[in-house]
Amino acid sequence: MPRFLLLLLCLFAGSGCAALMYEIVWLQLLQLVIGSSGVSLAVLLGTFMGGMCLGSLYLPRWIGARHHPLLVYGLLELGTGVFGVLVLVGLPFIQQLYLTGLGAGMAGILWRGVICAVCLLPPTMFMGATLPAMSRWIESTPNAASWWGVFYGGNIAGGVLGCVLAGFYLLRLYDMATTSFVAVAINVIVAIVACVLARSAPYSVPAEDSTADRAPGYSAIYIAIGISGLCALGAEVVWTRLLSLMLGPTVYTFSIILGVFLTGLGLGSGAGSYLARRVKDPRIWLAGSQLLIAFTVAWAAYQVADKLPYWPGNLYANVTPWVGFENDIWRCVVGILPAAVLWGASFPLALACVARKGQDPGRLVGEVYASNTVGAIIGSIGFSILGIPQLGSQDCERLLIALAAIAAVIVLGKNRLTWSAAAAVILICLVPPIPWKLIGFGRRLPSTTGRWDLVYVGEGMNSDIAYSKWDGVRPYFHVSGKVEASAEPQDMRLQRLLGHLPALLHPNPQNILVVGCGAGVTAGTFVVHPEVQHITICEIEPLIPPHTAEVFADENHNVIRDPRTKIVYDDARHYVLTTPEKYDIITSDPIHPWVKGIAPLYSTEYFELCKKHLKPGGLVTQWVPLYESNVDTVKSEIATFFEAFPNGSMWGNLDQDGRGYDLVMLGTVEKMAINLNDLQAKLDRPEYAPVRRSLYDVGFASPMQLLSTYTVQASDLRGWLANAQINRDRNLRLQYLAGLGLNVDLGGPIYDDIISHARIPASIFQGTPDRVDAMNEALRVIHGSLSR
Repeated sequence: MPRFLLLLLCLFAGSGCAALMYEIVWLQLLQLVIGSSGVSLAVLLGTFMGGMCLGSLYLPRWIGARHHPLLVYGLLELGTGVFGVLVLVGLPFIQQLYLTGLGAGMAGILWRGVICAVCLLPPTMFMGATLPAMSRWIESTPNAASWWGVFYGGNIAGGVLGCVLAGFYLLRLYDMATTSFVAVAINVIVAIVACVLARSAPYSVPAEDSTADRAPGYSAIYIAIGISGLCALGAEVVWTRLLSLMLGPTVYTFSIILGVFLTGLGLGSGAGSYLARRVKDPRIWLAGSQLLIAFTVAWAAYQVADKLPYWPGNLYANVTPWVGFENDIWRCVVGILPAAVLWGASFPLALACVARKGQDPGRLVGEVYASNTVGAIIGSIGFSILGIPQLGSQDCERLLIALAAIAAVIVLGKNRLTWSAAAAVILICLVPPIPWKLIGFGRRLPSTTGRWDLVYVGEGMNSDIAYSKWDGVRPYFHVSGKVEASAEPQDMRLQRLLGHLPALLHPNPQNILVVGCGAGVTAGTFVVHPEVQHITICEIEPLIPPHTAEVFADENHNVIRDPRTKIVYDDARHYVLTTPEKYDIITSDPIHPWVKGIAPLYSTEYFELCKKHLKPGGLVTQWVPLYESNVDTVKSEIATFFEAFPNGSMWGNLDQDGRGYDLVMLGTVEKMAINLNDLQAKLDRPEYAPVRRSLYDVGFASPMQLLSTYTVQASDLRGWLANAQINRDRNLRLQYLAGLGLNVDLGGPIYDDIISHARIPASIFQGTPDRVDAMNEALRVIHGSLSR
C-alpha cells in the first residue's frame, strides 16, 4: 500500500465535497439565467458532466506521467477553486452577453448551451481530471485497480457530505456566495496539502510499456460501464420525479434523494473495490451486478408505485420538519439504495476487468470514467427530454431493466443471452403503472377519500399533470403531486380576483401577461374586459394549455382559444428577462414557493424585472398562499414583494369557514388611489355586462364586495415585517423557509395576525363622502379588528 494513502483518501473526499457544493450552487445560479425548463436543465446537467468526461479523458494525454501526481492533483484543485470564484463573480457579465442573443425557440436553447459551456466546462474539466491524476499514484495492476475504486468511493462519500452541507445548512442559513467560498476554501486546503505532500512523498515515473496489450474484450467492458452510467442517471431522473411527488418537490427532497443515491454509489464502490482485490474473474461479478441491477430497478418500481406512497406520512402532525425528513430518507433508502449500491460497485469491477501491467493508470482510469460519464450524459438528457415525456415512467423503468440485462450479456457474451433475456422479460412484465392519484395528490394520497373521476393524466418534460372531477362534477387541476386549481368557490374567487382587480383598477388595460396557465381562470378573467387586446400566457409545461382548454373552458371563458391569446412555452423568469414587450398588467399565479425552482419567481430581482416591463400606470398582482405555509415563509413573500413595490397592498381570500386561505398582493409604482364613483360607473356600462357576470359567479355582486377584500397596505406592516428574510437571487431564501412549512396548517392564524396590523386606509378609496363612508363601513364589518 502506498504511503499517505489514508490522507490522500481524505483529500479526495474533500474534492468530492467541494464538487457537489459547486454543482448545487451552479445549478441555482445558472437557472436564474437560462431558466428552469426541462430542456434548460438537461443542457446544463449534460454540460456539467460533459466537462468532467473531457477532463478525465484528455488529462492523461495532455499531462504526462513524469509529473508528480500529487502536484498535478493539487494544481487541479487550485484551478477548480479559481473557477469557482470566477463563475460566481462573472455570471452577471455573462448574463448581459446572453441578453444580447435571441431569447426563445431553438436559438434560445443554443444560447443556453453556450452559456453552460462558458460557465461549466473549464471547472468541470478540472474536476473530472482529478481521478486519473490520482490513479497514477498506484501501479496499474488488477489488485491496484481496487484502490482506484476506493478513491472513487471516497470522492463520492465527500459528495454526500457536500450535498447535505450545502442543501441543509449553508444555503438554508446563508447564500450562494458563502457556500461557494466554503467550497473554494476546501479546494485551497486540499491543493496546499497535496502540493506539500508532493515535496516529501517519493514518486518514480512508471515504466510504461507501449506494447502492452489491452485486456481481452476491453471494448465490451467500456460499453457495459457506459450502459451502467446511462441506467444510473436515467433512473435517478425517473425516481427523482416520482419520489418528489410523494415527498413534496422541495429543495430538501432533492438533496435527500441525491444524498441517498450518492451514499449508495459510495457503499457500492467500497464493496466493488473489496471484491476486485479478491475475485479471480471480475467479469463474472461485473455481469452479475448488471443483472442484479435489473432486479433492483424492478424492486424500486414496485416500491415507488405500490408501497412507499402509502407509508404513514407527517401531514399536519405535531412533529418538527426534521422528523419528516427522517421519514423521507427511509423511503428513499428502501426504494433506490439497492440499485445505487450496485451501480457504485460496477465502476471498480470494470477497472479490475481492464487493468493490465504496463498501462498508464491515468489513461486507463480516465477512459473507463469517461465511458461511464458519457453514458450518464445520455441517460440524464435522454430520459429528461425524451424518455419521460414520450414513454412515461413505467416504460422508462422497463427500458432500464432491459438495458441492464443487455449490459450483462455484453460482458459475458452471447452464451448467457437466453437466461438474461428471460429474467429481463419477467421483470419488465412485473413493473407496475404509476397510480394517477400519486400525480394528483402526492404526499396526501393516503388520506385522500371520495370519488374522483380521472379525466386526463400525463407526464410532461417539466412536470406531471392530471385533471379530475370530484363526484363527476367539479373539475380539478393537479400538478406534481398537489391540487393546483379547481372550480371550488375559494379557488375560483382567488383566480378571478387576481385578474379582475387589476383590470378594473387600470384605466385602459390592453396588454396582459399571465405567468402560469393552470386552469386558465386567471387569464380568462381578462377575456371579458372590453379594453383588453392581447393576453400572453407564459407556461413552462406544454401539456397544460391544450387540456385546460378542454376541461376548464367554461370556468376560464375559453381563454386558450380566444384569438387575443398567445401562449409562450418557457420559464417565466427567462421570458420576462428577455422579452422586449411591456405590459399594462402582469399577474403571477405560480405554484407554491416550496416547490424547487419556483423561488426565483418570488425574488426581489424578479419583481424589479416585472416593474421594468410595466407601461406607465401598470399593475402587478401576485398570489400568496397561507395554507401549507408558516409565518416566516409568508413574511418573506410579503416583505420581498413590498421591497419592490413599497406602495403595494394586500387583498384577502377567505375559505368557506371564513378563515384565511390565500392573498393577492397588488403592486403599483405610484401611490394607489381608487375612485369608487368611477369604478361603479365603469361597471354600469353595457359592455361590462360580461365582467359583472364573471364577478357575480364568484360571489362579488357589487364593486363594494370586490373592494372589501382589501386587507392591508405595505405601510401598515412595517413593524410586522421588520425581521422578515428577503428572498433575493443570491440566496433564494424563500424555498428553504417554505420547504419547512408545507406540512403545517396555519392559514387562519397567519391571516388574523396580518389583519391585526391593518388600518382603515385614509387615501386609497376616494369618491363622494357617502361612498367612501360605505366602503369604510364594509371593511369594518368584514374585518372587525380594523381600526382607524
